[in-house]
Amino acid sequence: SRQTIVSNLDICASLIDLKKEIFFSTPNSFLFTFYFFLIFTRKLECAMMRKLKNEELNRDSISAFKLSKKTPVILILDNIRSLNNIGSIFRSADAFRIEKIYLCGITAQPPHKDIHKTALGSTESVAWEYIPKAAHLVLKLLEEGVKLYAVEQVEGAQTLDSFQPEKNVKHGFILGNEVHGVQQALIDLTNNAVEIPQWGTKHSLNISVATGIILWDFMTKWQKH
Repeated sequence: SRQTIVSNLDICASLIDLKKEIFFSTPNSFLFTFYFFLIFTRKLECAMMRKLKNEELNRDSISAFKLSKKTPVILILDNIRSLNNIGSIFRSADAFRIEKIYLCGITAQPPHKDIHKTALGSTESVAWEYIPKAAHLVLKLLEEGVKLYAVEQVEGAQTLDSFQPEKNVKHGFILGNEVHGVQQALIDLTNNAVEIPQWGTKHSLNISVATGIILWDFMTKWQKH
């Protein structure tokens, strides 16, 4: 297309440090050969960077996902008010193939159209359970040997960059209400907290964004064991 030709011409002109009008007016066959060579190589690069179609992503079926080996991590969502956030967290949990999500307090449960809007079907693949009282769940998981961390800004919190998962240990992360955060009572029970370092003016991340960061960090570090 004309736009592609102009784009490639700009690349060529910048590489040989000539203005376009000089480039076209120069009676030098080498320059024109070089120009067409650049267009050809750019097309090859574009071919190598072709966007994949959905059917090329090798996505698991729901049944295959449920039978697959899971990342040894669980999430506890306590008093999450936004259904869109809940759906987004399910989607991230599916992406990193985690073991389970626990929904506690006022956190809504599937099926719900507002959860489905962002979950895109991941509520069918990711295991989940509703437990009314998060504190009861935390005590039970601690007794089972799960290493629990509150994702919160607290005194003595471990920064995410320094966090290292323990080998052969199941881990869990507690995420709290969008306004009030993780309950102090749950922080006291776990006595562990991890904080995502931030350098802006808000020091606040959307809970679904924070979950994605936590899960990606855990997955990349756990795979090295």
